[in-house]
Parts: sequence; C-alpha cells; structure tokens
Amino acid sequence: MPSLSEMLRKALSKFTSASSVDKRVVEELIRDIQRALLMADVNVELVKKLSDNIRERAFLEKAPPGISRKDHVIKVVYEELVKLLGEKPAKIEVTKKPYVIMMVGIQGTGKTTSIAKIANYLKKKGYRVGVICADTYRPGAHEQLRQLLDGRGIPVFHLEKADAVEIARKGIEHFKSNGFDVILIDTAGRHRSQETLMEEMRMLQEKVKPDEVMLIIDATIGQMAGAHAKAFHQVAPVGSIILTKMDTSARGGGALSAVAETGARIKFIGTGEKLDDIELFNPKGYVGRLLGLGDIEGLLEKIRLAEIEVSEEKAKEFLRGEFSLEEFVKQLKEVRKAGPLSKLLSRLPIPGLPEMPSDAFREAEEKIEKWSAIIQSMTEDERRDPSILNSSRVRRIARGAGVTERDVKNLIKQYKLTKKLMKSAKRGPQRLLSKLYKP
Repeated sequence: MPSLSEMLRKALSKFTSASSVDKRVVEELIRDIQRALLMADVNVELVKKLSDNIRERAFLEKAPPGISRKDHVIKVVYEELVKLLGEKPAKIEVTKKPYVIMMVGIQGTGKTTSIAKIANYLKKKGYRVGVICADTYRPGAHEQLRQLLDGRGIPVFHLEKADAVEIARKGIEHFKSNGFDVILIDTAGRHRSQETLMEEMRMLQEKVKPDEVMLIIDATIGQMAGAHAKAFHQVAPVGSIILTKMDTSARGGGALSAVAETGARIKFIGTGEKLDDIELFNPKGYVGRLLGLGDIEGLLEKIRLAEIEVSEEKAKEFLRGEFSLEEFVKQLKEVRKAGPLSKLLSRLPIPGLPEMPSDAFREAEEKIEKWSAIIQSMTEDERRDPSILNSSRVRRIARGAGVTERDVKNLIKQYKLTKKLMKSAKRGPQRLLSKLYKP
C-alpha cells in the first residue's frame, strides 16, 4: 500500500498540473485527499471536517496578493492538515534540575529503544542525562539499555532484587547527588491491558512524583492511539506522547490525528531504528514533508545536533545548486553525520524526490571515501569544470585514485543529478515554502 505522503503528493501533483482551477478540479483534489487520509486510518469524522474546511476556504477566501488561486488552494490544504495534527510544535522544557521523566508504555511499543533515543537527544542538547532501569519484569531490560547507550556518556542505574519504586527512588538520589540535569525512568511494559498499566503508573507516580510522565505509543495501531492517549490523560496530571514506528506505519496519520484530537501533547516521533532517528514533533514540518513542501526547520535541527560546520552562505549556494565537484563531496561527508542522505533530502522541497531510487542515495553514502580519493587525483581545472573530462582523463584519474573508471563516471553522474535536483527545488508549488513558514 502506498504511504500517506505518496498519496498526498500524487493528489497535489495532479491538481497543480490542471490547466485551470474550477470547482470540479478542487472537488477532485478533496476526494483524493479524503482517500489518502482514510487509507491512513484517519477518523471519518475528522476527514469530513477537514474536507468541509478546505472546500469552504478554497471557494470563499480571496487569495492573498502575489499568490495564484492554485497556490492558495495548496496553502489551504497545508494549513488545514496542520490543524488536524495539532498546530503547536513540541518543546523541551526542563523547568528544574534534576527534571525527572517517567516513561510508560505497553509491551512491544519500542519503549526501551525510545528511552535510549530521548536520552541521546537530550545529551546532544547539552543536558547531563541519567537513565534508571526500573523494569523488574523483562529479563535483559537493563542490559539492552546499557548496550544501546554504550559510548554515549549516559549512565544507566539499576538494582538487583529490588522493586520498581525502590530502584526509581535510589536512582533519583544517585543522579541528583551527582548533579545530573535530566533523569529518565524506564518502567515495566509487560501489561497488555490498559487498566493494569494505568494502575502501575498511578502507583509509581504517587511514590516517585516525576515531573513528567511520557507515554510511548506504537503508531501502527492507528486510531486506537487516541484511546490509549485518552485513558492515559484521565490518570496522569502531567503527560506527553511519543509515537514510535512513524517511518514504517501506513497508519501514522491515524495515530497522529487521533492523539492530537484528545489534546495530548505529542512531543516526539520515532522515525527509524537508529538512536538518532527521533525528532521533536512539529506539525508544520511534518505536514510540509508529507506534501513535498519540505521541512527546513527540521533539517537545520538535524544539522545542529550533528554539529556540522556549514556557513549560511555555503548552505544557500548548495541549495541553489551552485557548488563545485570538490564542494559536493566535502558537504556530503559533513551532512552524512546527521543521518541517511535520503531522510535529510526528504526534508527539502525538491520535486520528484520521492520517486528517486533509494539506491542512488545509498550509493552516494557508501562511496564518499572513494569519491574523496577521486577528487584528490584531479587537477584544479577538472575539479572546477568536470565537463572537460574525456576518456584519457578519466583513465588517469582512476589509476591515481586506485578505483575503476566506472567509479569516476558514477561520481560525475551523482554530482550532475544533485545539482539538477537542487535547482528544480525553486520551481512549482514549493516556492510557497517561505510563505507557509512565516509566523
């Protein structure tokens, strides 16, 4: 089944290719959006409400100066989807030190991995983070946490033959006395019934008194995520949500909208299996990526977390497609620190990117070191203007770098393709990006 993003982008692409904007074309766009959202398990009533809002605004609102009727409709779709998923971006609020967050979740939601991801995220934000393993039921929970955080400078506290409350209390005392800023408590996720889970959470909250309780929900359950969030909010006076498996779930739209409808704070979304695959939830950025309008804020956050040194001017040149072959390879090496290239580029407003084969990005990542050697074997003129490369030059470069002639040609091919993609980002409805992100 195609993803929600693929279906929405296809609907917008069909709309933007129409010769004119009339009632029939707008209604067809609304039907395509309805179909995409329903297939993503979004509630029928919410889909109807969204459709009515788009229809009303598209026909009655006057397009702002400088925006065409077609672009105005796209802007309306964007804004209504943002409203559907909750408009306010999540924030990290460490109001006291140590700030204690208790993590709860039903077994199988990816709770332990999510805790390690959040600990790593907060560590990169400059906080001293400690993790307490108070899961006394699952064998190996402590060892899993320790392995996940190995080498990250994030200690894990655990006691053998002690109950969850005692472990949590002593762990907090330990980290508090050592000057830690944030403490995460991993609790047992063995329960499959909501009532038992809530009872344990109530008891721990009463005894430990955490500053925040964070519920971890598997996005693959779709609309049921709303019921989980609602039951949680009836018990917990302080709460936030992390939705896991958002990268693989076709029902992610249903989970997000269902949780947002309860008024629960969606703080994080998990976007992959690696420790860095987590992000603060920003509805604007998320919807921008869904529609192919980009998520510049999210991309910059990724780059900041990876501590990549890229000047503002260099970044602008790169996005305009104005970069040399040498600069191309250099920036690829830097940007790779922030995560897989395909995920990072998906945050840019680049038309046609979803159709790009993932193998092309994977090849670029795997061959960066080889490409560096190729660059070193080139003359200044060849680096500046690869169009002068003929068969004899390619052969000489390949011998000097210890690679094949095909490797040299692949580098040139990837370089030209990337320049083309970056330049194409300035066309189409993606030019709305700057307008859409205005506060």
